[in-house]
Amino acid sequence: MFMKNCWYVAGWSHEVEADGLMARTICGKRLVFWRDEAGAIHALDDRCCHRGAPLSIGRKEGDNVRCMYHGFLFNTAGACIEIPGQSQIPPKAHVRSYAVVERHRWIWLWMGDAAAADESLIPDTHWLDDPDWACTKPGRLHYDVNYQLVNDNLLDFSHLSYVHPNTLGGSEEYAQLRSKIERLPRGLRITRWFMDRPAAPFVAKLLAAKGMTGNVDRWNNYDFLLPGVLIMDSGFAPAGQGAEKGNREGGIEFRHCQVVTPETENTCHYFFAQPRNFDKDKLEVSEALYTSILAAFEEDRAIITSQAENIAADPSFEPVACGLDSALGQFRWLIEQQIKQEAQAEAAAQQEGAANTPAQRARPTAVAG
Repeated sequence: MFMKNCWYVAGWSHEVEADGLMARTICGKRLVFWRDEAGAIHALDDRCCHRGAPLSIGRKEGDNVRCMYHGFLFNTAGACIEIPGQSQIPPKAHVRSYAVVERHRWIWLWMGDAAAADESLIPDTHWLDDPDWACTKPGRLHYDVNYQLVNDNLLDFSHLSYVHPNTLGGSEEYAQLRSKIERLPRGLRITRWFMDRPAAPFVAKLLAAKGMTGNVDRWNNYDFLLPGVLIMDSGFAPAGQGAEKGNREGGIEFRHCQVVTPETENTCHYFFAQPRNFDKDKLEVSEALYTSILAAFEEDRAIITSQAENIAADPSFEPVACGLDSALGQFRWLIEQQIKQEAQAEAAAQQEGAANTPAQRARPTAVAG
């Protein structure tokens, strides 16, 4: 099961072209995305209400989408507005529409009731298109695992020493650290400092070019928000100058933006980019960082995929919990609680609706005595 009343990243803005249709599965729902004539993005169930053909292999006509099986035409609200050769439109000729917001290069999708979509819950990722920050090119990976396993990976950075020794990690001392974990209204805040140690391999050359060849103070501080959004303040500064107290002079900073979006129960999407505050006009730095980060994320995908295959091979396997699992345990609990609350609210609404049907209202009230 998946959360519904939250914003999922459905893709990058550039993936929905002006004249094209994009098909993507989110939370088990096949969806079609397109832009209207003004450039705004819309999303419908990718299934014509007539015979079930995919609308994503249809045709965009102005603001609307036409099914290319029998020609049903749907507007941005999902209503059928034309059936070739037929003047009357059946009342049920409708496809579900979804609330969509395009913000800072990401397409945010609300999977619950569109009327209840709360844009204030969209996390701030302005670094992705902020002119004061340079950004790597947008990335996307596809995982053949349940999205919770990818969330788990992002919630415990002790794996950097072992999964990424030659990319993101470096010294095994990093795994000895314990993060500070704080509860947020819709997620967790995780703080991790690694003081007076050699820089991670993926930035060593960048730091050397700035004259930083000695040990550094490193930080990985991030919010991990429902349903799976990581926004991280990370960086490296000369050791001992007080970066942990706010003095980052001469250092380099990143604002990593990463999102895990469930596709099905056993697959998910992973979107990522790394804004930075240095060498903003150097394309070669962006390319080098993207290559390094992608290599590291492929290392993640390899170990997580192997993990998923191993777990699937023995359904009786029960993980042994330890102190490293505090953040991921709390985050899984947050997801579980919201899913439970949504199910309870939905059941209550259904009961209320059933009580208000004409048949129920017509029933005589029992009289005691």
